[in-house]
Amino acid sequence: MSLLFKHLRVHQVFGANTDVGKTILTSGLVRASAAKKNRVFYLKPVSTGPIQDADDEHVNRYAGPHKALVDTHCLYRFDEPVSPHLAAGMAAKKAGARSVIVPTDDAFITSVSSYIRKCAAGTAEKSHMYIETAGGVHSPTLSGTTQLDSYRPLFLPTILVGDSRLGGISSTISAYESLLLRGYIVDSVLLFKDQYYRNWEYLGPYFAEHGVRVSAVDPPPPREAEPSRNFLITEEYYSKLAANDHTGGLFGVVEYLDERHEERIKELYSMPRRTLDTVWWPFVQHGLVKGEGDVNVIDSAWGDHFTVFNGHRSPSPSTPSAVVTGSLLESQFDGSASWWTQSLGHAHPALNLAAARAAGRYGHVMYPQATHTPALRLAERLVHGGPGKGWASRAFISDNGSTGMEIALKMALRVASKQFGFAPQERKKIGVLGLRGSYHGDTIGAMDACEEGVYTCEWHQAKGYWFEPPSVGIKNGRAFVKIPSAVAKQKDVEGQPLSWVYNVSARLDTALASAYRTHVNGTLEKLAGSATPLGALVLEPLVLGAGGMVFVDPLFQRVLIDAARSRGLPVIFDEVFAGLWRLGMHSAAPLLGAYPDVAVYAKVLTGGLVPLAVTLASEDVFRAFEGENKADALLHGHSYSAYAVGCEVANAALDLSERVVRGEAWRAARAAWEAVGEGEEGGDGGAAAPAAAVWSVWSPQFIDVLSKLDVIEQAMTLGTVLAFKVRGGDIGYQSHSAQAMLKTLGDATVGGTSHDVTSAPGGAPFSIHFRTLGDVAYFITSLNTPPATIRAVEDRIWASLGR
Repeated sequence: MSLLFKHLRVHQVFGANTDVGKTILTSGLVRASAAKKNRVFYLKPVSTGPIQDADDEHVNRYAGPHKALVDTHCLYRFDEPVSPHLAAGMAAKKAGARSVIVPTDDAFITSVSSYIRKCAAGTAEKSHMYIETAGGVHSPTLSGTTQLDSYRPLFLPTILVGDSRLGGISSTISAYESLLLRGYIVDSVLLFKDQYYRNWEYLGPYFAEHGVRVSAVDPPPPREAEPSRNFLITEEYYSKLAANDHTGGLFGVVEYLDERHEERIKELYSMPRRTLDTVWWPFVQHGLVKGEGDVNVIDSAWGDHFTVFNGHRSPSPSTPSAVVTGSLLESQFDGSASWWTQSLGHAHPALNLAAARAAGRYGHVMYPQATHTPALRLAERLVHGGPGKGWASRAFISDNGSTGMEIALKMALRVASKQFGFAPQERKKIGVLGLRGSYHGDTIGAMDACEEGVYTCEWHQAKGYWFEPPSVGIKNGRAFVKIPSAVAKQKDVEGQPLSWVYNVSARLDTALASAYRTHVNGTLEKLAGSATPLGALVLEPLVLGAGGMVFVDPLFQRVLIDAARSRGLPVIFDEVFAGLWRLGMHSAAPLLGAYPDVAVYAKVLTGGLVPLAVTLASEDVFRAFEGENKADALLHGHSYSAYAVGCEVANAALDLSERVVRGEAWRAARAAWEAVGEGEEGGDGGAAAPAAAVWSVWSPQFIDVLSKLDVIEQAMTLGTVLAFKVRGGDIGYQSHSAQAMLKTLGDATVGGTSHDVTSAPGGAPFSIHFRTLGDVAYFITSLNTPPATIRAVEDRIWASLGR
């Protein structure tokens, strides 16, 4: 996680290339900082080559008259003078299989973070720290990961040492752009004044346009052969470089870096008040926001975690010393996957590069009667190899889930109008068939496809009929199906393995299926003469997300689909939330044993980086808009329909997702659920489904014990989604019971376990940011959230529930 201290100013030093003077300039910064009578920490995380040539030894040797204020340290040292990943590999091979010494990226960053925290805790006075990397920005770390990606969880302000040699203009700008693509804050560019190439003269104005200060200093004198003479002239050079005379040395740079540090802290402290004075949040009752402490200030994000500012929630810095020396930033697990969008973690480098690649190639180009590679590739993969395989023939690409659903409704209702021969006046009255508690977006048309509820508005006109759905949950370690009395005069189905509930094909011949059919067909017969003709069945397959994370009995949804099809109604699947592996499957269609005529995908589609939606349609739906009259076409579109950046990011996200779902973590999670559900017989004559079809990244043991708690009415999980309803207090969306019960999840220091120190970036304890739906709490991981992080979150939830 990123670290920020009031008293300790930390900067990381990257080089535009190898041998550009990183160690010399960092030594000068250390010496200039010490000249300010401040304590200075220097860290070289990885050193390769002989000890006498080590960078930390050089910094210590030339620390100057205030050497007592300087602490130098190296975490990993290797003898071979090669790239760190090679040096580590050679050392591991030399040590033999019994002594593997190459740390993972997580272990490496945890060691760096721990050292920074140790230094911060060791002094309450103003101090400086410089962390010098190895080689160029993309030189590998010990694991082989490029430095920019390996160090990114720490998100430390950066000094870039530019290249003063031939070709150095290009390498410096390239290094800077690589830093920007990963979100780094570049505070300063330093380089030597080479009087022949004069790169600093070009780079100064270039970086000034980007708001980055360039400082150029004289290069060091040539190395002398005689050691004592070499020391004297080098010492004299550093003395001038760090002098407090503002004659072109580094003392002024240190002062500027101090100013940047203070500006960043001042900005963070000001953000809560400025936000409360200016911003109107979505889905927030501002009347319940008590003050600045209720504002979650997100400074950065990486992987599954936000890095949030906590200074506005802390006591005055003049009180306990722990506050003075503690970080103003803390790690916070993104428990809602940022409103269900994250699937590969925040700021994934591959997605960032995909966005930049498309922006650089296309910017934005209009799409009607045109094509470009990102959009065409996306359409083909979703239709022919993705969730549309076997039924879809066309992809309509728009910009978000709500829009995608508006398009889907237009498609389906056109089909129904033609099929049933609705007169023009009847078309304005067409309604939809759906489930109570459904949510399809916040635009007016998408709202009209839902029953009146908390998400609708004054202009809303509910058009259609919505069944009360039977729901699935887990209580006392076993699955049950809660059957509303209006649906069937049967008792709830209890005590079943979860795999039985989702074996839809085996349950189609059961008495419960027969009861469902009687209810659905009887209701539709009564609606046949209604003033609101039905034009489509609109379903959120398996889970009603915003409606309260209601896991619907899949058998009931299958019966609805069959009934709609028998009456000629087109079927729409709203898989904006649940599709593309969110529930552990590409689409719910194979599990339900029925395919839609139209389906919508968004959110996970781009890994959460940018908005995009795709509405898939069958050939029959497409043909309903074909003709000689332009007015018969699907006249729906936006300026940014199928924009290249979104399509390119979606393709990259799908590539990564497909690798994740084939990976070891998913195989292990499936195996854990198979071990608790394999081969069990289901009630009512149905056999258990293959357990791999219904599984979760959440531990079956955790779900089992959670479902047995007195304070939990029921729990449920599929894929990356965990939801549970708390018992007691108010019920429904407007309840605060779930939020109140889990309030300690917002504290990084409460409920910590051994998992905490290995799960957050940088090995820090973490809090959990989560959303609730009234009396329902839910948590969603990314597709690639490490199992250790999920176990840590489970432990935190368990602790917050008072166990």
